Amino acid sequence: MSTEPQKTATKAAVLLMVTITVSRVLGFVREAAIANIFGSSYVTDAFYAAFSVPDLMYYLLVGGALSSGFIPVFSSYLAKDKEKEGWEVASIFISVVFCLLLIMTVVGIIFAPYLVPLVAYKFTGKTLALTTKLTRVMFSAVMMTAIAGLESGILNSYQEFTASAFGPIVYNIGIIAGALMLGKKIGVYGLAVGVLIGAAGNVLTQYFSTVKHATGRFRFNLDIHNEGFKQIIGLVIPALIGLSITQINLIVNQNIASGLSAGSITALRYANRLYQLPLGIFAMAISTAFFPTMTRQVSVADYKGFKSTFSQGLGSILFITVPSSVGLIVLSQPIVRLLFKSGSFTEANVRLTAFTLIFYSLGLFAYSAIQVITRGFYAIKDTRTPVIIGAIAVGINIILNLAFVRFSNLALGGIAFSYSLAGIINMIMLLYILSKKVGEIGLGGVIKTFGKSAVASAIMGVCVYFSYSGLTSVLGEVSKMSQLISTGGSIIVGVAVFVLMSYILKIDELDVIMDMIKRRIKK
Repeated sequence: MSTEPQKTATKAAVLLMVTITVSRVLGFVREAAIANIFGSSYVTDAFYAAFSVPDLMYYLLVGGALSSGFIPVFSSYLAKDKEKEGWEVASIFISVVFCLLLIMTVVGIIFAPYLVPLVAYKFTGKTLALTTKLTRVMFSAVMMTAIAGLESGILNSYQEFTASAFGPIVYNIGIIAGALMLGKKIGVYGLAVGVLIGAAGNVLTQYFSTVKHATGRFRFNLDIHNEGFKQIIGLVIPALIGLSITQINLIVNQNIASGLSAGSITALRYANRLYQLPLGIFAMAISTAFFPTMTRQVSVADYKGFKSTFSQGLGSILFITVPSSVGLIVLSQPIVRLLFKSGSFTEANVRLTAFTLIFYSLGLFAYSAIQVITRGFYAIKDTRTPVIIGAIAVGINIILNLAFVRFSNLALGGIAFSYSLAGIINMIMLLYILSKKVGEIGLGGVIKTFGKSAVASAIMGVCVYFSYSGLTSVLGEVSKMSQLISTGGSIIVGVAVFVLMSYILKIDELDVIMDMIKRRIKK
């Protein structure tokens, strides 16, 4: 039975799932607009390589690194009714971060030519020159994404999620506007301007809600000797490294792909965006919503409640992401064709992207689980363990990449497969160590959920395959409307079959999710 804190976290998770879904859909609109206007060429390779720097910062800072260090400390003050002392610490942290980011932005713009080889070391000639220019234009977005991350950390500590949930939506709208309104006028630089507009919009979306709490409490302060500040820094630095593991692996993949044929980075990017859809909607939403609750439970020494919240969050993530993985594998080509095939994006690009997506999808459940497992470590104020395990995973990813890329029949698929295997190993090691640190965390129930979900997903996958084959035999695959009906209809069939099988197999997480939906509808 869920406790009141878990119900609060669950409600927040529902809100985040809805808003992240909208954001991710807009993300695909963004990618589709870019594919239609610019196709798949050295220009898009240059943009995505340059974009990987602010995008990396977005996922690290807005997605959790600053929050993962800030929330446990700030929330502990709030939980103990020490709001004044909490804001003293927060003021110092925010002031120091702002100064450091200002310096980093200036340095990043000046030394952009030396940063580009870190994300695409085999770029040369016009591709290298264009990537450098785009990096300089977009580097200011790094500071704005960090500010948005700090705003999100403050609001989440107060158990407020609405404004921070809508920030990514505004971010994507800004980039889409840049592509559609400026793309044909100033080329790929229109996209770079859109990134800046979106990042600024993200900050403004959360500004007024944050000011409500900060007014009269925030003071510019650089007292770095404050004990609370030292505690946050001790958590943030390892958290930055730990939460960056996924992105570091992606940059490793991108670097290796930069030595393959033109358009490889773009195909890798599009496949990853599809794989990130369920990861962002479900895993990030659930882990973000449950994290403040786990932190507060640890702050008042309620470890039984912490374990219960953790196992519920992990079980819910696996219940949803396992069928998502199967669905992406079965419908890889139809989905890529529906979303991206237009203009300069050809059927050959569809096959390459879909092939890569299949191998990314194999590790979806693992990277989704890592989202909540790492936050379990952060809640108990252990940010070092995920760093150590993550570093091992990066090493495994690099070794496997270099091994698989030698096989021409695997190519990009081998890069994605290495990434998935590294994620699975990372997840297993983290779970083992966390259980050793805090005792039994309900893994038996989680494994049971995973097994039942896998069985239900396998049956669902077969039904989806035959459903799509039947629909396309009647409607064909030429028009976007026929693609939409065939793909959308198959997804609906898949959801229905999975829900039915979950009911037959008596998967507990189905009741939790149905209860959430019923409460939301009544509200």
